[in-house]
Amino acid sequence: METKQLITYKMAAETLNFTQTAKSLNFAQSTVTAQIKALENELGSVLFERLGKRLILTEAGRQFKGYADKMLTLTEEAKVITGGLKEPAGTLVIGAQESQCTYRLPPILKEFKNQFPNVKLIFKPAHSDEKAKEQLLKGELDIAFIMDVPKPGDSLITEPLIQEQMKLVSAADHPLALNHDLTPNDLAHETFLLTDEGCSYRMIWEESLREQGIHAVNKFEFVSIEAIKQCVLAKLGIAFLPGMVVDPEIKEGRISELKWNYPTSSFFTQIAWHKDKLITIPLQSFIDLTRETFQEGDFQ
Repeated sequence: METKQLITYKMAAETLNFTQTAKSLNFAQSTVTAQIKALENELGSVLFERLGKRLILTEAGRQFKGYADKMLTLTEEAKVITGGLKEPAGTLVIGAQESQCTYRLPPILKEFKNQFPNVKLIFKPAHSDEKAKEQLLKGELDIAFIMDVPKPGDSLITEPLIQEQMKLVSAADHPLALNHDLTPNDLAHETFLLTDEGCSYRMIWEESLREQGIHAVNKFEFVSIEAIKQCVLAKLGIAFLPGMVVDPEIKEGRISELKWNYPTSSFFTQIAWHKDKLITIPLQSFIDLTRETFQEGDFQ
């Protein structure tokens, strides 16, 4: 069983297209077919089958993919340890919301670049958690930061990092800031400053409002959390945001936390990757560094 066969199989299993696999690996299509056939002969199992024009993995093919990923990871690690590679290289594609990029990731990225100067990092904005999960499933992201309630998933590994303290906030001189015991009626005619549809904490907030019989009529929607914060400061409305976004302004007395004493779901920042993702040394190091940084709370 040769490494080149495993690489070809991995690409074919992800693309489900021998022509595309051949182009990606700069092979003739006949070479791809021959390598897959040789692998099937060695394993004694058919890995792919055709249904009409569609190429699909057999059950044996699905089971073997996890082993192929592990063998390729071990091969890469062996090369690094024995000096076959002077320095790990490659690219990590990371999905993260604006708030994570601004308040949580800088120390992680700084330390990671110190450890792996030859690894390129690419960030893709994750305006909604569902979009990030979709990109992970398609292989468009290597890893993503998701802000959501914990949910089981068959294809994604999600690991909670920290429980977020969500806060309902207004400008410090907003009339509601003086109300120490808000009721649903107090919010009935307020303007709500909301993130995009699909954002998990927007959905949590709207669910809490619905449970109290409030249906937001006056609302503005934004892609940028920083834009929402500036509009809060300008007294254009109130917002439900992670504490990491507004805590500095609360401490400065520019923003007030409103006392909303009604239940909302527990909400976590999580790190997620596909269960079949090839965990390279840089990717594993990024995961480990993220865990360590969140445990220590060192975001300065």
